[in-house]
Amino acid sequence: MTDAARLRSLTRKLLDEHPPAATGRTDFLRARFDAGLAWVHYPAGLGGLDAPRSLQAVVDAELAAAGAPDNEPRRIGIGLGMAAPTILRYGTREQRERFLRPLWTGEEVWCQLFSEPGAGSDLAALATRAVREGGSAGGDWIVNGQKVWTSSAHLARWAILLARTDPELPKHRGISYFLCDMTDPGIEVRPLRQITGEAEFNEVFLTDVRIPDAHRLGEVGEGWKVARTTLMNERVSIGGARLPREGGMIGPLVGTWRERPELRTHDLHQRLLTLWVEAEVARLTGERLRQQLVAGQPGPEGSGMKLAFARLNQEISGLEVELLGEEGLLYSDWTLRRPELVDFTGRDAGYRYLRAKGNSIEGGTSEVLLNIVAERVLGLPPEPRDDKDVAWKELTR
Repeated sequence: MTDAARLRSLTRKLLDEHPPAATGRTDFLRARFDAGLAWVHYPAGLGGLDAPRSLQAVVDAELAAAGAPDNEPRRIGIGLGMAAPTILRYGTREQRERFLRPLWTGEEVWCQLFSEPGAGSDLAALATRAVREGGSAGGDWIVNGQKVWTSSAHLARWAILLARTDPELPKHRGISYFLCDMTDPGIEVRPLRQITGEAEFNEVFLTDVRIPDAHRLGEVGEGWKVARTTLMNERVSIGGARLPREGGMIGPLVGTWRERPELRTHDLHQRLLTLWVEAEVARLTGERLRQQLVAGQPGPEGSGMKLAFARLNQEISGLEVELLGEEGLLYSDWTLRRPELVDFTGRDAGYRYLRAKGNSIEGGTSEVLLNIVAERVLGLPPEPRDDKDVAWKELTR
């Protein structure tokens, strides 16, 4: 049985055999994965020890105290938060063994090829087509289509991809899920400049891209079922990230409040107190949600967390700009850059205000998430949908 004492012993053994000061970063991360200390709740041999998820903190604390390198989780968040749990649940043994180790060490960055120009909020309406070559089982798939709002596509080695494999079926039932090599011929990545001036998002065009059937995840036509696992994990990873008190967007705001007393007014004070309390409630709710994950897969509760995350970020960043007055209108850099990660707290107030506008769109729009909470958490009657049993090819687009 793996307990906290056993994990501490294994972690110290790792540190003894691979001293962080004398071991290259990648070599150390590989050794950590092979020791089962990457994500302890994963199966043995896949970076884990079949231990309770809650014991990961024991390992992390020992490694942090020793100055060991981490895997830069913010840079590889799509792989860690979306691709990995989906591959673990639906992948074959060969897929798990091939992809999970370099994913966790950060040697292979992942992106998400889901949204399309005509299928964002209504993702199941996607039109990217995958046709099996020769129509025979086991043959390669030829993929054509366009994806949009693809974070990290300019850095990614692999992608999780949804494509329509049977237009004769209703939209949710004719989709399959693939693992796509972003270096393959036929893939073009174009920067998509945002209101911040940066291009962390991309458009991705797929022209006769060949994907082997061995890179299909789950059964043919069950892509939506597999994608739901990805989406639920995505919303938890966006809205339920572990933060210290006054972590996230509330931190810079309260820092400015304490350091600049000349900016304070009674009205701003009341609004700040309200947002501080709401941010702390959201942080503690996220902690409770992570504890619930120990018992199994994430549920629709993650949608509620992501809703709160988006609303709070927009209200907090708006108050920060208002508190700073004219200073809040300044913006440090409009240069087109293609960053490796989104840095909310390391930039100025103007950047936070503009970037937060995307929080209510990415990872599922707030409108869609409200429907999920209403139907799957509160048990309210679903909205009427007259396209559930109509073949995708017959839908108006």
